Amino acid sequence: MHTGPLLGPAEIRELADQAGVRPTKTLGQNFVLDGGTVRKIVRQADVVAGERVVEVGPGLGSLTLGLLEAGADVVAVEIDPVLARLLPSTVARHVPGLSLVEPEPEPDPEPVAERGPAADGDAPVTVLRDAAGRDRLTVVTADALRVEQLPGPAPTALVANLPYNVSVPVLLTFLERFDSLQRALVMVQAEVADRLAAPPGSRTYGVPSAKVAWYATARRTATVGRAVFWPVPNVDSALVRLDRRGAPPAAVDRSAVFTVVDAAFAQRRKMLRSALAGLAGSSSAAEVVLTAAGVAPTARGEDVDIAGFARIAARLVEAAPDGPGTVGT
Repeated sequence: MHTGPLLGPAEIRELADQAGVRPTKTLGQNFVLDGGTVRKIVRQADVVAGERVVEVGPGLGSLTLGLLEAGADVVAVEIDPVLARLLPSTVARHVPGLSLVEPEPEPDPEPVAERGPAADGDAPVTVLRDAAGRDRLTVVTADALRVEQLPGPAPTALVANLPYNVSVPVLLTFLERFDSLQRALVMVQAEVADRLAAPPGSRTYGVPSAKVAWYATARRTATVGRAVFWPVPNVDSALVRLDRRGAPPAAVDRSAVFTVVDAAFAQRRKMLRSALAGLAGSSSAAEVVLTAAGVAPTARGEDVDIAGFARIAARLVEAAPDGPGTVGT
């Protein structure tokens, strides 16, 4: 069926037809047809042989095969069970020498009364292994927003064509839960890319910009035209590169800082002394907190970097009448 290491347009449509797959807006599915775009993503992600890479939303496998071609070991998280079942056989046809690892027999079930809640590892997992014993492809059938652990070695990179409708939540969730991730290269809607990479003071700076900055530096690296996708989306896409860095100095935890970020942008045009009045107790109390944090009370959310939000959160916690920890709970 295939004519090379990557999927071509005809094979993508044939695979989708055989599986009865019709791309849906609900799942944000747009499959990449162009091999050049796939290799650009892999190249800009600096993927190296032997690296463990997590991919969210592999779809029919275009990017998965590009990552494998570069020598990476891929753990792919796919919410659609039909696509998750199809991916291993597609990869096995394109990558010689891989074999399916048979799952170990299930232990006898415990009595229902003794069972605890379902574990993160309960998501169905399929593994393709090479002759040297490396797990080259691990497919996890699960909602990426609910995955709290991944099988096998910890991944060092996230590389994905993220579904448009959940791109920001997925990115923030994986940066939070998997601190082994040192970098990410994601394809998202162009407008979202601008927001992710926006610096303070810019028109597009907002909640995604500030929260991503807690974890990493972000920059837009390329625009991707609509014609490389099937079906063709109504918007352009772009690539965003993120490189992990240490969180800014903060006397409070991340959740407290993010609570302040959310409040600051809830009504974007409000001055911070008004926007944070609900957290501080009043506008005058917010003004005292902001001044103590070194931020002008008349500033707006788009004027403050993530370090500034961390200082504000710390001052709010200090001033909270119920003691530290009130903010962000």
